[in-house]
Amino acid sequence: MIQIRPSRERGGGNHGWLKTHHTFSFGDYWDPKWMGFRSLRVINEDWVAPNTGFPTHPHRDMEIITYVLEGKLEHKDSLGTGSVILPGDGQRMTAGSGIRHSEFNPSTTDAVHLLQIWIQPEKAALPPSYEQKSFPEAQKRGKLRLIASRDTGDGSVKINQDANLYVTLLKAGEEVTHEFPAGRHGWLQVARGAVELNGKPLAQGDGAAISDEKKLSIKGTQDSEVLLFDLA
Repeated sequence: MIQIRPSRERGGGNHGWLKTHHTFSFGDYWDPKWMGFRSLRVINEDWVAPNTGFPTHPHRDMEIITYVLEGKLEHKDSLGTGSVILPGDGQRMTAGSGIRHSEFNPSTTDAVHLLQIWIQPEKAALPPSYEQKSFPEAQKRGKLRLIASRDTGDGSVKINQDANLYVTLLKAGEEVTHEFPAGRHGWLQVARGAVELNGKPLAQGDGAAISDEKKLSIKGTQDSEVLLFDLA
């Protein structure tokens, strides 16, 4: 079964310095039908204006992944981490027992476009930690590249949950497939472009909850960037 979450039905709004779309209930946006999916709790698509950002704020008991699509984002946290997240990087922050961080767009001219992803961890009060790796475009072109997983397979960053996050870059007409072991579920998020998911059309910003599907076919109908979550 594939249930499409259309982009136009997402929550969020334009706050001047921040334009945001919420796939699931978040902040002031609440939809009892879309509180999350399996361990996936948040997918926010954000555009942060130049020379602005999120001031220092706390998190706990969440695996937080930031996936930059365009621009760059400066990250600082209470662990002493100072980093710049670039397009395509795999970045994970385990909030665990508590962490504080800030995110800032250092550009004076261009917005930064990103996805903020929250996954509920397997255990509460884990030690806070941070990890970031670069995954070159060539590794994602026409194939599903694992960028985050519990077992750090294929050099992916570690997340403390039975979940795998793949990214693919597809040209129009290009196709990738994915098979689910029994009992697994999936979420597909179209970050850019448009695809067909088992023949169903999805456009930029659309998502899809996937259950009881043994095999997925993801075919680009435009040049596209797609995230696929394989979930317990």
